[in-house]
Amino acid sequence: MRKEKKYKYIYGPVSSWRLGVSLGIDPISRKEKLCTFDCSYCQVGETQILTDERKTFLPTKELIDEIKSLPPVKIDYITFSGRGEPTLAKNLGEMIREIRNFRKEKIAVITNASLIDRKDVQEDLALADLVMAKLDACSEESFTKINRPLKGITLEKTIKGIKDFRSIYKGRLELQIMFVEENKACAKDLAKLVEDISPDEVQINTPLRPSAVKPLSKQELDGIIGYFKNVHTSYVYEAERKMVEPISKEDTSRRRRLGIDD
Repeated sequence: MRKEKKYKYIYGPVSSWRLGVSLGIDPISRKEKLCTFDCSYCQVGETQILTDERKTFLPTKELIDEIKSLPPVKIDYITFSGRGEPTLAKNLGEMIREIRNFRKEKIAVITNASLIDRKDVQEDLALADLVMAKLDACSEESFTKINRPLKGITLEKTIKGIKDFRSIYKGRLELQIMFVEENKACAKDLAKLVEDISPDEVQINTPLRPSAVKPLSKQELDGIIGYFKNVHTSYVYEAERKMVEPISKEDTSRRRRLGIDD
Protein backbone atom coordinates (compact mmCIF):
# COMPACT_ATOMS: atom_id res chain seq x y z
CA MET A 1 0.00 0.00 0.00
CA ARG A 2 1.33 3.44 -0.94
CA LYS A 3 2.17 5.62 2.02
CA GLU A 4 0.21 8.86 2.20
CA LYS A 5 2.16 12.06 1.69
CA LYS A 6 2.20 14.41 4.68
CA TYR A 7 0.93 17.92 4.10
CA LYS A 8 1.65 20.81 6.46
CA TYR A 9 -0.79 23.41 5.26
CA ILE A 10 -3.44 21.87 3.01
CA TYR A 11 -6.08 19.21 3.64
CA GLY A 12 -8.92 17.45 1.86
CA PRO A 13 -10.40 17.70 -0.63
CA VAL A 14 -13.55 17.47 1.48
CA SER A 15 -17.19 17.16 0.52
CA SER A 16 -18.86 20.41 1.51
CA TRP A 17 -22.62 20.98 1.42
CA ARG A 18 -21.80 24.61 0.71
CA LEU A 19 -18.78 24.46 -1.62
CA GLY A 20 -18.91 21.15 -3.43
CA VAL A 21 -15.41 19.64 -3.53
CA SER A 22 -13.20 21.88 -1.42
CA LEU A 23 -9.43 21.84 -0.94
CA GLY A 24 -8.72 23.30 2.48
CA ILE A 25 -5.88 25.63 3.37
CA ASP A 26 -4.99 26.16 7.02
CA PRO A 27 -3.14 29.52 7.09
CA ILE A 28 -2.44 29.16 10.82
CA SER A 29 -1.23 25.53 10.78
CA ARG A 30 -0.38 25.20 14.44
CA LYS A 31 -0.95 22.29 16.78
CA GLU A 32 -2.82 24.58 19.15
CA LYS A 33 -6.12 26.05 18.07
CA LEU A 34 -5.61 29.80 17.71
CA CYS A 35 -8.67 31.99 17.30
CA THR A 36 -10.51 35.15 18.27
CA PHE A 37 -13.47 33.03 19.47
CA ASP A 38 -13.92 29.96 21.62
CA CYS A 39 -17.29 28.94 20.18
CA SER A 40 -19.29 26.57 22.35
CA TYR A 41 -20.10 24.30 19.40
CA CYS A 42 -16.74 24.23 17.56
CA GLN A 43 -15.97 20.73 16.24
CA VAL A 44 -12.23 21.44 16.40
CA GLY A 45 -12.46 21.79 20.18
CA GLU A 46 -11.52 24.48 22.68
CA THR A 47 -9.34 27.45 21.73
CA GLN A 48 -5.92 27.20 23.33
CA ILE A 49 -4.77 30.68 22.28
CA LEU A 50 -7.27 33.56 22.18
CA THR A 51 -5.81 36.46 20.21
CA ASP A 52 -6.63 39.17 17.68
CA GLU A 53 -3.02 39.81 16.63
CA ARG A 54 -2.35 39.21 12.94
CA LYS A 55 0.90 37.38 12.22
CA THR A 56 2.58 35.47 9.42
CA PHE A 57 2.30 31.87 10.60
CA LEU A 58 3.64 30.18 7.48
CA PRO A 59 5.74 31.39 4.55
CA THR A 60 3.66 31.99 1.44
CA LYS A 61 6.24 30.22 -0.74
CA GLU A 62 6.03 27.03 1.33
CA LEU A 63 2.25 26.96 0.92
CA ILE A 64 2.53 27.52 -2.84
CA ASP A 65 5.12 24.76 -3.18
CA GLU A 66 2.83 22.38 -1.29
CA ILE A 67 -0.16 23.16 -3.50
CA LYS A 68 2.01 22.65 -6.59
CA SER A 69 2.93 19.18 -5.31
CA LEU A 70 -0.71 18.05 -5.36
CA PRO A 71 -1.61 15.08 -7.54
CA PRO A 72 -4.32 15.72 -10.16
CA VAL A 73 -7.61 16.06 -8.28
CA LYS A 74 -10.97 17.66 -9.03
CA ILE A 75 -11.56 20.79 -6.95
CA ASP A 76 -14.44 23.28 -7.00
CA TYR A 77 -13.06 25.69 -4.40
CA ILE A 78 -9.77 26.37 -2.66
CA THR A 79 -10.89 27.32 0.82
CA PHE A 80 -9.07 29.10 3.62
CA SER A 81 -10.26 27.68 6.94
CA GLY A 82 -8.59 25.15 9.29
CA ARG A 83 -7.78 25.14 13.01
CA GLY A 84 -8.47 28.78 13.81
CA GLU A 85 -9.56 32.11 12.36
CA PRO A 86 -7.91 32.48 8.91
CA THR A 87 -7.91 36.29 8.91
CA LEU A 88 -5.35 36.15 11.74
CA ALA A 89 -2.85 35.29 8.98
CA LYS A 90 -1.21 38.59 8.08
CA ASN A 91 -0.21 37.26 4.65
CA LEU A 92 -3.71 36.01 3.73
CA GLY A 93 -3.98 38.44 0.82
CA GLU A 94 -0.52 37.55 -0.46
CA MET A 95 -1.39 33.84 -0.39
CA ILE A 96 -4.60 34.43 -2.36
CA ARG A 97 -2.78 36.48 -5.01
CA GLU A 98 -0.04 33.87 -5.41
CA ILE A 99 -2.55 31.01 -5.77
CA ARG A 100 -4.33 32.92 -8.55
CA ASN A 101 -1.09 32.93 -10.54
CA PHE A 102 -1.29 29.19 -11.21
CA ARG A 103 -4.71 27.81 -10.15
CA LYS A 104 -8.05 28.43 -11.85
CA GLU A 105 -10.41 27.34 -9.08
CA LYS A 106 -12.47 29.87 -7.15
CA ILE A 107 -11.12 30.91 -3.76
CA ALA A 108 -13.22 31.08 -0.60
CA VAL A 109 -12.49 32.29 2.92
CA ILE A 110 -14.56 31.04 5.86
CA THR A 111 -14.33 33.63 8.63
CA ASN A 112 -15.97 34.25 11.98
CA ALA A 113 -16.06 37.97 10.99
CA SER A 114 -14.47 39.08 14.27
CA LEU A 115 -11.79 41.14 12.49
CA ILE A 116 -13.82 42.20 9.47
CA ASP A 117 -14.15 45.77 10.76
CA ARG A 118 -10.41 46.26 10.11
CA LYS A 119 -9.38 47.82 6.81
CA ASP A 120 -6.42 45.47 6.24
CA VAL A 121 -8.65 42.43 6.77
CA GLN A 122 -11.29 43.81 4.39
CA GLU A 123 -8.61 44.36 1.73
CA ASP A 124 -7.45 40.75 2.04
CA LEU A 125 -10.96 39.29 2.03
CA ALA A 126 -11.88 41.38 -1.01
CA LEU A 127 -9.41 39.29 -3.07
CA ALA A 128 -11.51 36.13 -2.59
CA ASP A 129 -14.36 35.04 -4.86
CA LEU A 130 -16.47 34.02 -1.89
CA VAL A 131 -16.47 35.12 1.74
CA MET A 132 -18.51 33.11 4.22
CA ALA A 133 -18.99 35.09 7.44
CA LYS A 134 -20.38 33.87 10.73
CA LEU A 135 -23.33 35.57 12.45
CA ASP A 136 -24.74 33.46 15.31
CA ALA A 137 -26.14 36.05 17.72
CA CYS A 138 -28.61 38.92 17.88
CA SER A 139 -27.54 40.32 21.27
CA GLU A 140 -24.27 40.88 23.10
CA GLU A 141 -25.43 38.40 25.74
CA SER A 142 -25.99 35.56 23.28
CA PHE A 143 -22.79 36.52 21.41
CA THR A 144 -20.82 36.07 24.64
CA LYS A 145 -22.45 32.75 25.48
CA ILE A 146 -22.24 31.16 22.02
CA ASN A 147 -19.10 32.61 20.43
CA ARG A 148 -17.16 33.41 23.63
CA PRO A 149 -15.02 36.12 21.99
CA LEU A 150 -11.74 37.65 23.05
CA LYS A 151 -12.32 40.67 25.26
CA GLY A 152 -12.89 43.77 23.16
CA ILE A 153 -14.62 41.98 20.28
CA THR A 154 -18.31 42.85 20.28
CA LEU A 155 -21.33 41.90 18.23
CA GLU A 156 -21.96 45.57 17.41
CA LYS A 157 -18.49 45.97 15.86
CA THR A 158 -18.84 42.66 14.04
CA ILE A 159 -22.17 43.56 12.45
CA LYS A 160 -20.90 47.00 11.44
CA GLY A 161 -17.81 45.38 9.93
CA ILE A 162 -19.89 42.95 7.87
CA LYS A 163 -22.08 45.79 6.60
CA ASP A 164 -19.08 47.94 5.71
CA PHE A 165 -17.44 45.03 3.91
CA ARG A 166 -20.65 44.27 2.04
CA SER A 167 -20.68 47.83 0.69
CA ILE A 168 -17.23 47.49 -0.94
CA TYR A 169 -17.03 43.79 -1.79
CA LYS A 170 -17.57 42.76 -5.42
CA GLY A 171 -17.54 39.01 -4.79
CA ARG A 172 -20.11 36.69 -3.26
CA LEU A 173 -20.92 37.21 0.43
CA GLU A 174 -22.67 34.46 2.36
CA LEU A 175 -23.62 34.44 6.02
CA GLN A 176 -23.62 31.26 8.07
CA ILE A 177 -25.70 30.88 11.21
CA MET A 178 -25.15 27.97 13.58
CA PHE A 179 -28.41 27.45 15.42
CA VAL A 180 -28.24 25.87 18.86
CA GLU A 181 -30.46 25.95 21.94
CA GLU A 182 -28.98 29.28 23.03
CA ASN A 183 -29.96 31.29 19.93
CA LYS A 184 -33.01 29.55 18.50
CA ALA A 185 -35.36 31.98 20.25
CA CYS A 186 -33.80 34.96 18.46
CA ALA A 187 -34.17 33.51 14.96
CA LYS A 188 -36.66 36.22 13.98
CA ASP A 189 -34.25 38.98 15.04
CA LEU A 190 -31.38 37.26 13.24
CA ALA A 191 -33.48 37.12 10.09
CA LYS A 192 -34.02 40.90 10.30
CA LEU A 193 -30.27 41.43 10.70
CA VAL A 194 -29.60 39.24 7.69
CA GLU A 195 -32.12 41.14 5.56
CA ASP A 196 -30.46 44.39 6.55
CA ILE A 197 -27.04 43.09 5.47
CA SER A 198 -28.49 41.57 2.28
CA PRO A 199 -26.01 38.75 1.61
CA ASP A 200 -26.13 36.60 -1.51
CA GLU A 201 -27.11 33.66 0.68
CA VAL A 202 -27.59 32.67 4.31
CA GLN A 203 -26.75 29.15 5.49
CA ILE A 204 -28.98 27.68 8.16
CA ASN A 205 -26.87 25.23 10.12
CA THR A 206 -26.74 23.24 13.36
CA PRO A 207 -23.80 21.17 14.70
CA LEU A 208 -24.36 17.77 13.08
CA ARG A 209 -20.73 16.72 13.43
CA PRO A 210 -19.44 15.73 16.91
CA SER A 211 -19.59 18.78 19.18
CA ALA A 212 -19.98 19.71 22.84
CA VAL A 213 -23.37 21.19 21.90
CA LYS A 214 -26.36 19.17 20.74
CA PRO A 215 -27.83 19.99 17.31
CA LEU A 216 -31.37 21.21 16.85
CA SER A 217 -33.77 18.75 15.27
CA LYS A 218 -34.98 19.04 11.70
CA GLN A 219 -38.39 19.97 13.05
CA GLU A 220 -36.89 22.86 15.04
CA LEU A 221 -34.88 24.13 12.06
CA ASP A 222 -37.91 23.77 9.79
CA GLY A 223 -39.66 26.28 12.05
CA ILE A 224 -36.67 28.63 12.10
CA ILE A 225 -36.09 28.71 8.34
CA GLY A 226 -39.53 30.25 7.81
CA TYR A 227 -38.22 33.55 9.21
CA PHE A 228 -35.68 33.73 6.38
CA LYS A 229 -38.17 33.62 3.50
CA ASN A 230 -37.03 37.02 2.18
CA VAL A 231 -33.43 35.89 1.56
CA HIS A 232 -31.90 33.02 -0.39
CA THR A 233 -31.06 30.17 1.98
CA SER A 234 -29.23 26.86 2.01
CA TYR A 235 -30.19 24.36 4.66
CA VAL A 236 -28.01 21.73 6.29
CA TYR A 237 -30.78 19.12 6.61
CA GLU A 238 -31.55 19.26 2.89
CA ALA A 239 -28.00 19.54 1.58
CA GLU A 240 -26.58 17.21 -1.07
CA ARG A 241 -23.05 15.89 -0.56
CA LYS A 242 -20.53 14.31 -2.88
CA MET A 243 -18.29 11.37 -2.05
CA VAL A 244 -14.70 12.61 -1.93
CA GLU A 245 -11.43 10.83 -1.15
CA PRO A 246 -8.97 13.17 0.63
CA ILE A 247 -5.34 13.25 -0.42
CA SER A 248 -4.38 12.69 3.23
CA LYS A 249 -6.96 11.36 5.68
CA GLU A 250 -4.72 12.07 8.66
CA ASP A 251 -4.15 15.73 7.80
CA THR A 252 -7.84 16.19 7.01
CA SER A 253 -9.18 14.62 10.22
CA ARG A 254 -6.65 16.57 12.32
CA ARG A 255 -8.08 19.86 11.07
CA ARG A 256 -11.69 18.78 10.86
CA ARG A 257 -11.72 16.44 13.83
CA LEU A 258 -13.99 13.42 13.52
CA GLY A 259 -15.02 13.52 9.88
CA ILE A 260 -14.45 14.90 6.43
CA ASP A 261 -18.05 15.64 5.53
CA ASP A 262 -18.92 19.31 5.91
